[in-house]
Amino acid sequence: MPIFPPLNALRAFEAVVRCGSFRAAADELFVTQSAISHQIRALEGWFGGPLFARYGNRLRPLPHADDLARSLSLSFDAIHAACRRAKDFRISHPLVVAAIPSVAMCWLIPRLGKFREAHPAVDMRIVYALHGQEIDFGDVHFAFVFAPTPPASRNYETCFFLPGASVPVCCPRLAARVTGKNTARAISEMDLLHDTDHSGWRTWFARAGLHDPPPECGPVFEDFNLLRAAALSGQGVALCPEAMIRQDLDAGHLVRLSQTTVFDDYGHYLLQGPRAPAHAHTATFRTWVLGERDRDAGRVASAGGNHRNGHLDAGY
Repeated sequence: MPIFPPLNALRAFEAVVRCGSFRAAADELFVTQSAISHQIRALEGWFGGPLFARYGNRLRPLPHADDLARSLSLSFDAIHAACRRAKDFRISHPLVVAAIPSVAMCWLIPRLGKFREAHPAVDMRIVYALHGQEIDFGDVHFAFVFAPTPPASRNYETCFFLPGASVPVCCPRLAARVTGKNTARAISEMDLLHDTDHSGWRTWFARAGLHDPPPECGPVFEDFNLLRAAALSGQGVALCPEAMIRQDLDAGHLVRLSQTTVFDDYGHYLLQGPRAPAHAHTATFRTWVLGERDRDAGRVASAGGNHRNGHLDAGY
């Protein structure tokens, strides 16, 4: 005989005592009256004696059974309340997403309205993930980061999100200066905008085959969104991750000047922290992110394969 009586039998017994009959208990538990009778007999077998005094078709719980039923009612109420709290916690606590500024401003936020419209029940909180700083996954469910190799840790799962290859871009007015000229030479004669330091342009000119690059001068921006804003406002040429400025290129606000790239080994990655599986909407958000990414890739491919949209190809 098992140490503890079967839970289903206890549930049936508590319902019979509270409802006053086998039929009423069966209706509440959505089972047959015969099933209730079977559960009660099994429970009486476990206790080794009757739980009810029977008067014709009427039942009255014996004193020890009446005490058991009251304790069971309190216990089932407590279990129900605990389950409700756990369910409410999963639903009501926001899904916290950390993103580096480029992903937040250029990819995630412009699409967030569409996600909220499709999934209004998902409460979200968007926070910055600063490049190079460790993310506290005690508070964060997902994070978008930029790295030269796939981040690896026991604290999170890593999924490739978007490529990090950067290309030279500028506003259409400045792009006209490159038409009909050697691209690298023409760019070297323009104002250069730098992301964090001068190394990006140094590498780009070497790859473009320009052996006498311009002096390392021009404004340096510590945040990609500042760099992008400067390029959009016509202040010079910037090296930007093409995946992050896709909408600017498609809209004609920026023009790609060359197919030569830098930071090809870098990538944007989606990290899923250890708390994410416990949240009710983890799968919903992850599926949406990857679906949006794949749809974007399909649109780019159908638009010309080599990203010709917004592309000024004047040679290298």
